Amino acid sequence: MTRTSLEARIANAPCSWGVLEFEEQSAAGYGYAQVLDEMAGAGYAGTELGDWGFMPTDPQALREALDARRLALVGAFVPVRLADPDALPDGEAAAIRTARLLAGAGFRDAFVVLADDIAASPMRTAVAGRVTAEHRLPDAERAIFASQAEHIARAVLEATGLRTVFHHHCASYVETPEEIHDLMTRTDASVLGLCLDTGHLTYAGGDPVAAVAEYGTRIWHLHLKDCAGDVAQRARDHQWDYHTAVRHGVFCELGRGTVRFPAVLDALAGIGFTGWAVVEQDVLPSLGTPAASAARNRAFIQALGL
Repeated sequence: MTRTSLEARIANAPCSWGVLEFEEQSAAGYGYAQVLDEMAGAGYAGTELGDWGFMPTDPQALREALDARRLALVGAFVPVRLADPDALPDGEAAAIRTARLLAGAGFRDAFVVLADDIAASPMRTAVAGRVTAEHRLPDAERAIFASQAEHIARAVLEATGLRTVFHHHCASYVETPEEIHDLMTRTDASVLGLCLDTGHLTYAGGDPVAAVAEYGTRIWHLHLKDCAGDVAQRARDHQWDYHTAVRHGVFCELGRGTVRFPAVLDALAGIGFTGWAVVEQDVLPSLGTPAASAARNRAFIQALGL
């Protein structure tokens, strides 16, 4: 297997144990201590925070939980309805609260991973993976979206010193390559970085290697996720919504889908990326044992030289 010259640290995230922002059965009974134990046991060096309240929200308690397992905290996902001006105050408050927890626990290099509120739009949830021009926000609403994303990133930076990356995501208003390009064009590259998610971009019809070439050093954070080509095609053929596609395993274990990981990692090495690479495999209780999948995913990445 081709080995990369990329220098990156490897983390995982609670979503790989079923801690998903859109699922009422989130975590399937897994407590944070078990998730962190299994994550560390599989050979990861860091984690993202997961949903607010899944891990301790007291900075000292959070730091102690992570230190006990020699894990770093690398980021925290914050979904906000960015096209809705009325959502800005609560979204800004949630982002700053999250950033203060990260900073207070001593992880000042961690990112706020900002995203549109996932599955908040029934229409976009229904057409995830097959978005066309008719499903996109009008220009005026795109401008609002971009302005609010940049406003939150600036507010987080001013309040805590932490930086913010934007996470494009299926079942949201920034999913496709065109939508990512539009947002990046409208926002300040020194304030809002990009969290490149290989699986979400692939399911949305994009190419992660091309995205690395386009955005270069604006990519501050990386999510390594695979996309099962056969499941994605069935989802399109049967017009599944986002939830159904996830339940059928559209985001499969690394190396079992269509993402060209060696090429992606080589492209990132070419731009000098040295940040965290966060393995993510969105799972539900019917999709297997998270600890075993996490271990296989770590072995796959290790075989690539990371």
